Amino acid sequence: MYRPVAPIVWRDGGVEIIDQTKLPEELVVIRPQNIREMWEAIKQLKVRGAPAIGIAAAFGLYLGVKDSRARDKGSFLAELKAAADYLATSRPTAVNLFWALARIQERVAASEYQEVDELKEVVLKEALAIQEEDEAMCRAIGRNGAELLRRAEAVLTHCNAGTLATARYGTALAPVYYLAGEDKVLRVFVDETRPLLQGARLTAWELKEAGIPVTLITDNMAAVVMQKGWVQAVIVGADRIAANGDVANKIGTYGVAILAREHGLPFYVAAPSSTFDLSLSHGGEIPIEERDPEEVRCWGGRRTAPEGIHVFNPAFDVTPHTYVTAIITEKGVIRPPYTENIPRVLRGEGRG
Repeated sequence: MYRPVAPIVWRDGGVEIIDQTKLPEELVVIRPQNIREMWEAIKQLKVRGAPAIGIAAAFGLYLGVKDSRARDKGSFLAELKAAADYLATSRPTAVNLFWALARIQERVAASEYQEVDELKEVVLKEALAIQEEDEAMCRAIGRNGAELLRRAEAVLTHCNAGTLATARYGTALAPVYYLAGEDKVLRVFVDETRPLLQGARLTAWELKEAGIPVTLITDNMAAVVMQKGWVQAVIVGADRIAANGDVANKIGTYGVAILAREHGLPFYVAAPSSTFDLSLSHGGEIPIEERDPEEVRCWGGRRTAPEGIHVFNPAFDVTPHTYVTAIITEKGVIRPPYTENIPRVLRGEGRG
């Protein structure tokens, strides 16, 4: 399997992050020194993609308590919770962020250690484990998804669910990298993904760097590409998946799913098990982040809309489960009916 660059790593006692707001013009690595800088990195999309956000939040939690002067476990847990609550305010939709924060708090609370310095090490160890597990999950997603795409010549993807959105390999792009490692090279058509161009800036960049043939299109060209028969499948990532299989992903995903249905193409969602939120019965319960209107009013630092014009700028939309052909996870491929098969596969009871 191809081994693309990792967007977030722990090195020499600190965390290093590729600043994705600088791509593709510059490859800039930042090193957040404290929890506030990590919060800003997540909020400002310097690190983005649900799995990568979860990893960043985990390391951010360590940055928030590494200098703690708590005298006992109880007070340390209180500081840890305060740090987690702060990081949780950075972005509301990607469930991996909340999952990572909860997992670390639970692990520390259950630890047999009582000394604060030992508890700090538990936080760091768990953050590193989350990163390592995510990379392994992405490899497994690639292997499972490869079987669905083996006969395809080209696929279309929306936003960035590649290596830049995870520990490494990505979710939606993991099968592409996996097949490339077997000398089965797919062409990838990439929606630019307005308004922040994650497809143009990030997906196109990483695929080009990996030597994968890539064709960039504007968002409103997807229908024509499908009509011409240039792609045989659509594959996207996810930021949260409800119990019934409804999928929250980057704004525009729902429209691509409708187009795929109209053109008879399979619409695949690739995500690790940590992206499922089984506490939500359907996608209407998923909180949707709304972002700064200036992201839509301006383009490349230049105003492209009237001053003060009203803007609707949700960062995500929800694709109903009825449009989803299958969900690819590290534990297997899940097919409808999702309400029954999601919990079964996530429990490790076979394919859905």
